[in-house]
Order: sequence, then C-alpha cells, then structure tokens
Amino acid sequence: MADQNWFEINDIDKLDTPALVIYPDRVKQNISLLTGMIDDVSRLRPHVKTNKAKEATSLMIQAGITKFKCATIAEAEMLGTVGAKDALLAYQPIGPKLDRFIQLTKTYAGTSYSCLIDNIDAATSISEEALKDNIQIPVYIDLNVGQNRTGIVPEHALKLYEGCQLLKGIRIVGLHAYDGHLHDADLEIRTLKCNEAYQAVQELQKAITQKGYPEPIIVAGGSPTFPIHAKRKEIECSPGTFIYWDRGYSLLYAEQPFLPAALVVSRVISLPDETKICIDLGHKSVSAENELTKRVYFINTPDLKPIGQSEEHLVLEAGEGHQYKVGDVLYGMPYHVCPTIALYERAITIEDHQITGEWRNIARDRKITI
Repeated sequence: MADQNWFEINDIDKLDTPALVIYPDRVKQNISLLTGMIDDVSRLRPHVKTNKAKEATSLMIQAGITKFKCATIAEAEMLGTVGAKDALLAYQPIGPKLDRFIQLTKTYAGTSYSCLIDNIDAATSISEEALKDNIQIPVYIDLNVGQNRTGIVPEHALKLYEGCQLLKGIRIVGLHAYDGHLHDADLEIRTLKCNEAYQAVQELQKAITQKGYPEPIIVAGGSPTFPIHAKRKEIECSPGTFIYWDRGYSLLYAEQPFLPAALVVSRVISLPDETKICIDLGHKSVSAENELTKRVYFINTPDLKPIGQSEEHLVLEAGEGHQYKVGDVLYGMPYHVCPTIALYERAITIEDHQITGEWRNIARDRKITI
C-alpha cells in the first residue's frame, strides 16, 4: 500500500518555515517514469527551468539522459558544471547575453551549447560574434506554432534557413517548436491540436530536405504534449515539470502518472479571528501569478480556503469551530512549481520522513560565474 502520509517530516521541529522541500526518492521515480514513456532515452531533452539544481540534473544524467534545454545563462552554466553533453539555450541571445553565451561555450568545452534564432538580424549578430572567437555556434530555428510569444511562423522559416547558410559563424542543426499554448485537459482534444500545429513543422522539415540540405533535428513540446510527441520516433522531447510535478498539471493531465516531489511547508502564525488562520506563505514563498485559490493546495488540510495574501502572509478561511493552533504545520503543493522553485535559494531534502540535507537551486540566480 502506498504511503498516504509520504510528505510528513518527523523532525519538522528542525525546519524553519516557509521552506521548499524535495523528496529525492520521488524525483528518481519521476525520472524513471519519464524514461519509460519513450522508446529511446536519447530522444529526451528535458528542460531544467523547473529544477534549477545540480543534484536533480545529475540524477537525470545518471539515468542516461545526455541532452537538456534551458532558458537562462545561469541554467546553461549549471548544465556545464555537471558535465551535461548537450545544452540548448531555448532563447535567442542578444546583446550582453550573447557575449555571456559565447564565454560559456569556451569555458565549458565538454558541453556542446546551441541556441535559438528566429530572424536574420539576430542570426547575423550571433555569427559575427562567433567568428571573432573563431568558433561556429549550432543554432535551432525557433518556430511559432501558435503560442505567439517568440519564433517565426513555419511558412516563412525556409527563407530564414536559406539566408542563414551564408553566415559562417552559425550552423543550423534543427527546428524548435514549443507548443506551450496547448493546455486542454482532454487528451484527445490536446492531441488533435498538437498534431495540427506539428504538421507545419513536418512540412518545413520536408521543404528543407527537398532543397538538398541535411534533415534538421526537431525539438518539440513541453510537459502537456510530451505523451503525444513521445510517439514520434523522429524528434526530441522537452518536458520539464515532470521532475517535481505540481497541482496544476496533476489536475489537468491525468494521463501522466508523475508524482508530486516538491512541496512548500508553512506554519500557522496567527489566528486573526474565530474563523481565520494566517500562515507564513506569502507572495515571496509560492508562485502568485494564478488567482488566489489556485496558488497552493494543502495536502494535509485540503478544506482551507485562501482569502488573502501579501508578501509574507497567507490568510485562510478555516470555518467556525476549527481546531487549528499557532505552530501547526501545513504541507502545500504549488499549482505552478517552476516559478515557485525560483523563489528559494535552497531546497531541503526529505528521505524516509527525515531531513537529510539540501539542494541549492543554483540556477535561480541571474548569474553564477559568467
């Protein structure tokens, strides 16, 4: 029988709150689940924006994962420090970020770094800076497949691809298609929309090869569309949230059996009136971009209703006759774990219900050394 109280910390009196806690055994289970959901582990390119820690990334490397995706220079450097073989910066480096990116490629020679482009001006700048250092940077064309955030629409990307062939400082190796706008809970509907968006990517890939160019690698999807893209044997998949999972995805994507592995722990610090309690879990301690009732779910106290939050406090409606006392501990599952992790410089590890150490969320910083 599964441990219904898996989250409880026996030596909780040693843990100051609010605190981010990680359950490494569950992280390992999630990594094992991920590798079991795809035919070839070499097609996995997890996004490290969720975990931001060397320890979590090292567990993925131990499981045979060699390719990663990241969003910041700090995340890219973290990948270099743990010896990741391949790191795609899913960002188009501009200005000082480009200088830092090139410095990364020289500092961590054991990691093959690549980045995104979506216009000829940026591609030209990257090429020119690379040539100054006598290097060639692998790049992926970032495609806008419906999110309308970054990227070039696939119908216009062939011209960009051909134009980039004249730039000696870059080498196009693939296409990047992030469909982060697809969040349908119904897997059938999500699959239909995903396949429709992906069709344009396939057509572009075919047009490129018909021009006589090498077939470009395709890196596609995130966590919501991972089960769909995992069935395409020709592409790389980039889920990220799987490693810690969260309340939002567990409600939306029932077909994915990942386990919550990161919680925020808080304590009751005040009883402002007969029906309300206040805990030490403010905006600074849990991601607050969602509306108030969809920021955190308390596993051990699911009936509490959030009614107000400020920087350091969260006020909850507990109802008349409640039994809560100052000092009571609440275990919260974030609705959105990725930005929640970024609020903490460290995560406390919990194994066999005991505090065992900490993982530094080193890549939450804008800069590590570069």
